[in-house]
Amino acid sequence: MTAMNGLETGLEIAAAIREGRLSAVEAAQAALAVIDTHDANIHAFTEVTRERALAEAKAIDMARAAGRELPPLAGVPYAAKNLFDIAGLKTLAGSKINRDRAPAIEDSALVARMRGAGAVLLGALNMDEYAFGFTTENTHYGTARNPHDLSRVAGGSSGGSAAAVAAGMVPITLGTDTNGSIRVPSSLCGIFGIKPTYGRLSRRGAYLFAASLDHVGPFARSSADLAATYDALQGPDSGDHAQARRAIEPTMGLLRQGKGDLRVAVAGGYFKQNAGPQALAALDAVARALNVEREVVIPEAQRARAAAFVITAAEGSNLHLPDLRARPDDFDPMIRDRFLANALTPAAWYVQAQRFRLWYYQAVMKLFEDTDIILAPATPVPATGIGVETFELNGAQVPARPSMGLLTQPLSFIGLPIVTVPLHGLGTMPIGVQVIARPWREADALRIAQELELAGVASAPVAKL
Repeated sequence: MTAMNGLETGLEIAAAIREGRLSAVEAAQAALAVIDTHDANIHAFTEVTRERALAEAKAIDMARAAGRELPPLAGVPYAAKNLFDIAGLKTLAGSKINRDRAPAIEDSALVARMRGAGAVLLGALNMDEYAFGFTTENTHYGTARNPHDLSRVAGGSSGGSAAAVAAGMVPITLGTDTNGSIRVPSSLCGIFGIKPTYGRLSRRGAYLFAASLDHVGPFARSSADLAATYDALQGPDSGDHAQARRAIEPTMGLLRQGKGDLRVAVAGGYFKQNAGPQALAALDAVARALNVEREVVIPEAQRARAAAFVITAAEGSNLHLPDLRARPDDFDPMIRDRFLANALTPAAWYVQAQRFRLWYYQAVMKLFEDTDIILAPATPVPATGIGVETFELNGAQVPARPSMGLLTQPLSFIGLPIVTVPLHGLGTMPIGVQVIARPWREADALRIAQELELAGVASAPVAKL
């Protein structure tokens, strides 16, 4: 971060604090100053936890002064999407209705893990209402603006999470991904993001949207920060019954292996047909950097997206049905109408979508029998303007908000681990590429991300505000 003598990544900040070149309080104050200066224009934050941040930072400095060993992210400023419980704050989930909820009595699992790793919480971040969207044009808390061009969207539903990192407010944030809500804003804001395997990280204390599709994960401006944060978030949690019971599998020590003997292919078919020129240029740049010429076709991806829509519609609308009946006027009108329409989804459609889901998972797993990594564009186009209703994609006008998930929904549908790598310089705005791995092989995707970063192909510079 520019306010800290050129220290921009979380690991750089943690090292400076560990070595006594910077105090955790100084780091927190510098980050708070950036938020104070820029967030009025960006709307990344819904609440700044100033007192908590300074108290946590002071505790880190006291631990260092006492000679205690510091945890890996000691003193690193971060923030969390406002659907994660934060003790003492109301968990808004981007909604007006949740203002009536009592404040959370304890931190969510991931916020607690970050505290245990020594990170310092600076606040809660803007998002689409109830995570139902790809642009974070929030009626209640303002639109999260893209730091690279304030007239454009930051993506969603974790738009505030991506914007805060891209703007240099914090080096790390937490978000969620149901149908692309980590990968879309990572792509549009030009930063790194990871959607781990479904069930890898605990969702306890996170306000869900569609339970069988919801993932949680971090954003960062470097692949190493992303890996270090992901490692800190791992671990079993008996409070989340959807979490897989798997041992912690650290990734940081594997990053320098790079591509190595990983077998990499490019996704053709649907994923190229639904990508615009800049998305295809980004995919080509990544493939060339990795010397990848092989192409695979993920079968029935269009149907997978449709099935993901059906499952999301049924699960999301069912969750909010009581409030839709009792308080319809307190929803964003567009979100309300979508939920009401979704509540009419026939049960037979949902059952058939789940049957197709199993078939599709098995079909994609066959591709991984001779492939370790599949590359695909993350969004069909770069960030669109705020309020834009449609954009042109290969000669056709498509609806802007749902179409940002064209290339992410068929993949989150079966819970694969995916890292989004950002590319700058291919146009006026950044755009991302998805690095897709086999289930539980987050380390493979992170290895590819760092190789691309070291090669200068992927990068996440702070926006020039």
